[in-house]
Amino acid sequence: MVTLQQIAFHAGCSLATVSRVLKGDGPVSAEMVRRVRRAAAELGYRPPSSAGAAGVRTRPVVGVLVPSVTNPVFAASLAGIQHRLQAAKHGVLIAQSNYNPASEAAAVAALLEQRPTGLILTLCNAETSRALSAALPPTILLNNRPVARFPSAVTVDNHRAGYEITRHILAHRHSRILFVSGYFTSSDRARLRYEGYCAAMQDARLAPFPAMEIPFVHGYEHLELAGVMERHRPTAIIASNDLLAVGVMAALRREGLSVPSDVSVAGFDGIAIGRLMNPTLTTMAMPDTDMGVAAAAMLLDIAENASECRHLCLDHRLYLGETVRAVS
Repeated sequence: MVTLQQIAFHAGCSLATVSRVLKGDGPVSAEMVRRVRRAAAELGYRPPSSAGAAGVRTRPVVGVLVPSVTNPVFAASLAGIQHRLQAAKHGVLIAQSNYNPASEAAAVAALLEQRPTGLILTLCNAETSRALSAALPPTILLNNRPVARFPSAVTVDNHRAGYEITRHILAHRHSRILFVSGYFTSSDRARLRYEGYCAAMQDARLAPFPAMEIPFVHGYEHLELAGVMERHRPTAIIASNDLLAVGVMAALRREGLSVPSDVSVAGFDGIAIGRLMNPTLTTMAMPDTDMGVAAAAMLLDIAENASECRHLCLDHRLYLGETVRAVS
């Protein structure tokens, strides 16, 4: 069994410094953190589980927090994370926030009880999340932009994606485009996509509509569009994700409107159900599985090889479905 004393000797530092680094508690320079983690990795050290017997090695695990395990986007990311970590003989612990910022800190605390090698977190808003106030092991933000304390992140450019899909609809001569979204307080991804929409509308010298915000949980099935359709008379609707786009199309049918003959619809994510629909959904496809793989690989590299923190931004792409038509 590798001891903390051996790590301290290998890293050329004190036992107290090793303890602070491995617990993530107390002031330690970035260089010393890298030296201690590299020494621990080279010696094959694994932190003991709080539930296991003293001195008994357990299978290392990584904690993952996502807003929802039922959303196909996060399910795809989890599949990528698990695939990469299984190859490294790591287990995966999963927690979900249900799009509730107030529950994130408790979910992360539960993951930390299992002494994970590190964490992969998709937060409602990384800038304001209380989950990041705790002393954390190596942490990768997934789908969130990096923040000062946690500069390692795997993302797509959601602002650019919102801008590009709006430009695509504008190119079909639409000028009254509505943005329907889950609450921005529950998803900074949705907010960035809306801000991209606003930028594209302003560049076209058109006034963007205020976003219609609804709950992410249980909001899609009971979506009511009658009031907003009467108020704004949009000819196209952009939904902040594909599941919501499906809900928008169902709500339009309840209003006696056809897609895309009466109203064009577009979404984000590129989930499989959009390609199985008739008409097929126009969407900005995201590399969710690849993002999960990249986040897991980056975490292992930082935790075990003491590599530098970095921000990886993957490409999105427009999927030309059949739900957007040109207006005459």
